[in-house]
Amino acid sequence: MTAAPLHPLQRLLHYSQRYRLLIWQATAASVLNKVFDLAPPVLIGAAVDVVIKQQDSLIARWGVRDTFTQLLILTILSAVIWGLESLFEYAYERLWRNLAQNMQHDLRLETYGHVQELEMSFFEDSSTGGLMAILNDDINQLERFLDIGANEILQVTTTVIVISAGFLILAPTVAWMTMIPIPIIIVGSIAFQKKLAPRYAKVREKVSLLSGRLANNLSGITTIKSFTTEAYELDRLAMESEAYRQSNRHAIALSAAFVPLIRLVILGGFTATLLIGGMETVEGRLAVGTYSVLVFMTQRLLWPLTRLGQTLDQYQRAMASTQRVMSLLDTPIRIASGNQPLPRVDGTIQFDQVTFGYQVDYPIIDQLTLTIPAGQTIGIAGSTGSGKSTLVKLLLRFYEIQSGMITIDGLDIRAIHLHDLRGAIGLVSQDVFLFHGTVRDNIAYGSPDATFGEVCEAAKLAEAEEFIQQLPQGYETIVGERGQKLSGGQRQRLAIARAILKNPPILILDEATSAVDNETEAAISRALAHITQNRTTIAIAHRLSTIRHADRIYVMEQGRLVEQGDHDELVALNGIYANLWRVQTGE
Repeated sequence: MTAAPLHPLQRLLHYSQRYRLLIWQATAASVLNKVFDLAPPVLIGAAVDVVIKQQDSLIARWGVRDTFTQLLILTILSAVIWGLESLFEYAYERLWRNLAQNMQHDLRLETYGHVQELEMSFFEDSSTGGLMAILNDDINQLERFLDIGANEILQVTTTVIVISAGFLILAPTVAWMTMIPIPIIIVGSIAFQKKLAPRYAKVREKVSLLSGRLANNLSGITTIKSFTTEAYELDRLAMESEAYRQSNRHAIALSAAFVPLIRLVILGGFTATLLIGGMETVEGRLAVGTYSVLVFMTQRLLWPLTRLGQTLDQYQRAMASTQRVMSLLDTPIRIASGNQPLPRVDGTIQFDQVTFGYQVDYPIIDQLTLTIPAGQTIGIAGSTGSGKSTLVKLLLRFYEIQSGMITIDGLDIRAIHLHDLRGAIGLVSQDVFLFHGTVRDNIAYGSPDATFGEVCEAAKLAEAEEFIQQLPQGYETIVGERGQKLSGGQRQRLAIARAILKNPPILILDEATSAVDNETEAAISRALAHITQNRTTIAIAHRLSTIRHADRIYVMEQGRLVEQGDHDELVALNGIYANLWRVQTGE
């Protein structure tokens, strides 16, 4: 039988075990602060008792008969209690906030670290904006609850326990009038919680969709502007924002009713204590000082319960967010790292009867067998959709093959540690990703220990130094998000420089010159001639001119190897490659 899923609060408590000491310290500070906060009404009652009874007061029974001395004792006690209350307020504020920051920090890093380990298909099926909403907004929501809500719950609980006990000791005949509203409020809170939970889950779902729309539109702002669809996208965003607003409105309609209803229940308990307790005092069955304590304490007990509405609101938002964060953490990692180290790589790659499809019944690679000898440059050609780029993803284990085997130097890549496997491969793709930072930072990405001289040497080999020196701040120029301040050819050459600096034994060039002009292609080709020497190189190309001088060229069609040979052999074969060559050269 499958175990029932844990409640988000149970998951959160389980996760928080590592912070036990900090939680206990914060809890103790909250409870002690509330205990000392509840003491002043008792002191007020004692002061009233002294003023009215003087030498017959409760303090006088302890041996202090002088009225001034009694009041002086109460004054000193007040100062001590107020001081301790302030001390513990500082303590709980600091402890709860630090706990919230620590949990937020660790949970965000753990969740992001887990996300990084997930396979590429997860990211293809997920919205970037949705993931951002979980990693940022949902975790921040949890922080806000720990900042305020956890302390509120503890202090309300402490208030109920301490004052209920005090009432039962001081005036058991009147205490029941104040106690009656408490179970009503608790039962009402539980009922509200059950009704609010699905509404706030809906709110988190809508904010995720809204974040996804914003992230998608900001990434595609060039396309939006070029197609003049600003108004259309604004309308679509308005729909997502309106859905978010309506889901919040639906939740607020219920949560906003909580406090007014609680106040009505509280009013009954307070007025009963005021009226009936007053009559008990007039008739001499209840001391004046005790009555004043009861009235103050009733107000101190019941009015804080009105904050349960706000606390409950924070709690439900936090639980909805916790559920989404924990669900992301529960996403299984389907591509497990092997344990075999890869200390030295010659670079012989073998695809043996490999079959793979993004959908199980629709293979992109079908029973493919090919060998890439160590140290050689291999070209892979074929029409769009033939499976060329998929080979790269399989070699890097971005996806898991469905049958067959891929080996490097005779080792099954599934047995190799993922860090070693990917560390041995340098990838230069047509879709170059540059991070928002300097030119130097982007070249050194993946080689953090590289010196500035090594960065410059890599840029020279990539034929990038000339344009870098013409930039406003040279190597310290900020390239913008995704390198948007640079041209396609400039971005491509920085990517090549990054690969040169990494100095991998296996280099993959995936359409590395497909989006550049002829002059830039020539510059890139010269750079590649330097870095392909003495290393295994796989060059995937639509432009056959970039692989014309490869040691061997494989031609793929519908996931199968259909032709192989060098350029001259394939042209003479007069098959698919020869036809592609004639089309590209205009012969």
